[in-house]
Amino acid sequence: MANTRPLVLRDVWVGLTRFEQLQADLGISRKVLTERLNHLVNQGVLERRPYDRRPRYEYVLTEKGAELVDLLMVMAGWGDKWLAGEAGPPVLYRHHACGEVSGVDLRCAHCGEPMHANDVDPLPGPGAAA
Repeated sequence: MANTRPLVLRDVWVGLTRFEQLQADLGISRKVLTERLNHLVNQGVLERRPYDRRPRYEYVLTEKGAELVDLLMVMAGWGDKWLAGEAGPPVLYRHHACGEVSGVDLRCAHCGEPMHANDVDPLPGPGAAA
């Protein structure tokens, strides 16, 4: 079975926050979904919040999870470019700051120019092995 964690994140991001909603959309067993959700909560990507007295929970993205969704958006942009076909991309993104529908683009944090694999040199960072 393919790893469903990115799909769980996508669903929570678009507003499917309750177990039953996630299971219905993903079509996976309760056991597998429980394992995926527990892993994402334990890793600090999702937070579990009670929504009634039974207890029942909904899942929300943490800051760490929201940054991981940023990565998924960049990956979706690749899919939109290379796999979407004649119909176009399945999802559009409206930017809150300007209200315009836009694609997701990776840019340099210093100069704002596009940043792609051929535009950078990977260098050892402070945490690299000696």
